[in-house]
Amino acid sequence: MSDTAAVQLPRPRSIAKHAVPHLVEATVIPAALFLIFLHLGGLTLAALTAVAWGYVALGRRVVRRQRIPALLILSSVGLTVRTVIVIINGNAFIYFLQPVIVAGVIGMIFLLSALTPRPLVHRLAGDFCPLPPGVTERIGVRRLFLGLTLFWAAVNLGNAAFTFWLLVSQSTVVFVAIRGITGTAVTATAVAITVAWSWRVARLEGLRGPSSRLA
Repeated sequence: MSDTAAVQLPRPRSIAKHAVPHLVEATVIPAALFLIFLHLGGLTLAALTAVAWGYVALGRRVVRRQRIPALLILSSVGLTVRTVIVIINGNAFIYFLQPVIVAGVIGMIFLLSALTPRPLVHRLAGDFCPLPPGVTERIGVRRLFLGLTLFWAAVNLGNAAFTFWLLVSQSTVVFVAIRGITGTAVTATAVAITVAWSWRVARLEGLRGPSSRLA
């Protein structure tokens, strides 16, 4: 048996065990802090508290010389943009414009990272699925990282453009209703495509056996 055929990807349970702490740190905790301080002190204090958590988490890892998860960086960028907008906003339009700007900024980060030796999905892979040494250097895997980086750039930029169109062309009630449905559908579809694409490449690269089962 070749070395390639012997390599196996971590099971989904192991991936989840590794990824969940990053998700909690980057999304759940700042969201909880936002809701708590929104009740205690208003919108500006809530936004400042949430973004402060992001920078504390980043600073702690820098001081300890630990690897900084790409998901935490993305979350901190998004929180920073939202906080700046919260501080300067004074109406509903600016408030609902926040996800447009955040999606656009993240989309550009994905797009620009595609020009670097390590596209953003390459960095994010370590947050969700630690790969065996050498796997990330394979041509097929590197092409997957580049393709998924461009894919998520398109998803975020397309999402930003569509949301902005809704915002300027529809009433607030219609905007909120359609945005909630389309946002969930687009995200779920994009995740499904990402998983299917990744496992297809994994199979072609011999990174999972044909009899592998989900844990």
